[in-house]
Amino acid sequence: MKRQKSRKTKKEDRDPLRLAPPNPGDLPLSPASPPVAASPSSVIDVDVLIVGGGINGAGIARDLAGRGWRVALAERDDLAAHTSSSSTKLIHGGLRYLEYYEFSLVRKALQEREVLLKSAPHIMRPLRFVMPHDPAMRPAWMIRLGIFLYDHLAKREVLPGSEGVNLRTHALGAPLKPQFTRGFVYSDASVDDARLVVLNALDAQARGATLWTRCACVSAQRSAQGWTATLQSRDGSQRTVKARALVNAAGPWAESFLREVARPADAESLATKSLRLVKGSHIIVPRCFEHDHAYIFQNPDKRIIFAIPYEEHFTLIGTTDVELQGDPGRAHINADETAYLCEQASRYFKKAVTPADVVWTYAGVRPLLDDASGDPSAVTRDYLLESNAAGGAPLLSVWGGKITTF
Repeated sequence: MKRQKSRKTKKEDRDPLRLAPPNPGDLPLSPASPPVAASPSSVIDVDVLIVGGGINGAGIARDLAGRGWRVALAERDDLAAHTSSSSTKLIHGGLRYLEYYEFSLVRKALQEREVLLKSAPHIMRPLRFVMPHDPAMRPAWMIRLGIFLYDHLAKREVLPGSEGVNLRTHALGAPLKPQFTRGFVYSDASVDDARLVVLNALDAQARGATLWTRCACVSAQRSAQGWTATLQSRDGSQRTVKARALVNAAGPWAESFLREVARPADAESLATKSLRLVKGSHIIVPRCFEHDHAYIFQNPDKRIIFAIPYEEHFTLIGTTDVELQGDPGRAHINADETAYLCEQASRYFKKAVTPADVVWTYAGVRPLLDDASGDPSAVTRDYLLESNAAGGAPLLSVWGGKITTF
């Protein structure tokens, strides 16, 4: 089973908030009869059951429902309760990924950025980024080349191109230390990430999908005919769902869902990939600058952090890359991460940022596909859609990904 994004339409017609007509050939099954109501035995029949109510789950539910499928989605917490509401709030191509030769990922993300800016301008806005040049980090020619590629890897209609800026005379240099005399300005976009998830879910519901929140999938058994799943609400009540296909969009729990919830006999054959859980933490401090641009700072550890206007009177600073060993649902920033973000921001801003300035923090867990990279920041942000139909009904697992390319 393979997820499609209306690839047979022209790119300029693609719209994640407006689907193409149903295309049964996109899936190995064909749409069945209209949705049926729950029987007296509380068995609900659907074509596809989706586990996970983050951006991937909500987006897939919307896509399938728009194609005429009977869809149900189960989320054990609230929509966008974890990773999808804990991002850096950006729709971006990922400028830094070019350094790891992730040209395909950047191109896909830039294409999706354009689509989202056109289709959902009410929850995202164009944002100009300023990168002060620090010769000790990367030479100017490398940055110019990277930004040139960023401008041209995909068709760009909504956002302006990049440019150089003299930080000694331009207002963008006013908040920065005097040694940063030149900079580069390029475009991306900011987004209300949780609202993007909710809007996709609501539109899926409007197209006929059934959504259950605070409802965990506690059992999923596979047969040649389909999947039989048991869903349990927080009040202890249960319902049984029979589905011809199952989508595992559980985010940081995608691997454990297959190993712990799927029937033990199937666990080894289902969980063929490994996730690398990398925590990204952010701090919110009083506004560090007066204009509406954002900053991207290069750090001595070869990472980057952003300083982004946030809710009028604040600045969002992030993010970190820290391996997570515990429960993804309990992820939180630690003192070392707070100190790191303050220290790196203070390398650039005239006015130092200190832990005492922090008014709020949040942390999310990136469910990255393990590619054996030694550095957490170098792990690919690309996604993999793995279809598994061996020995029974179809299973689609979503591994990795980012909010821009859902």
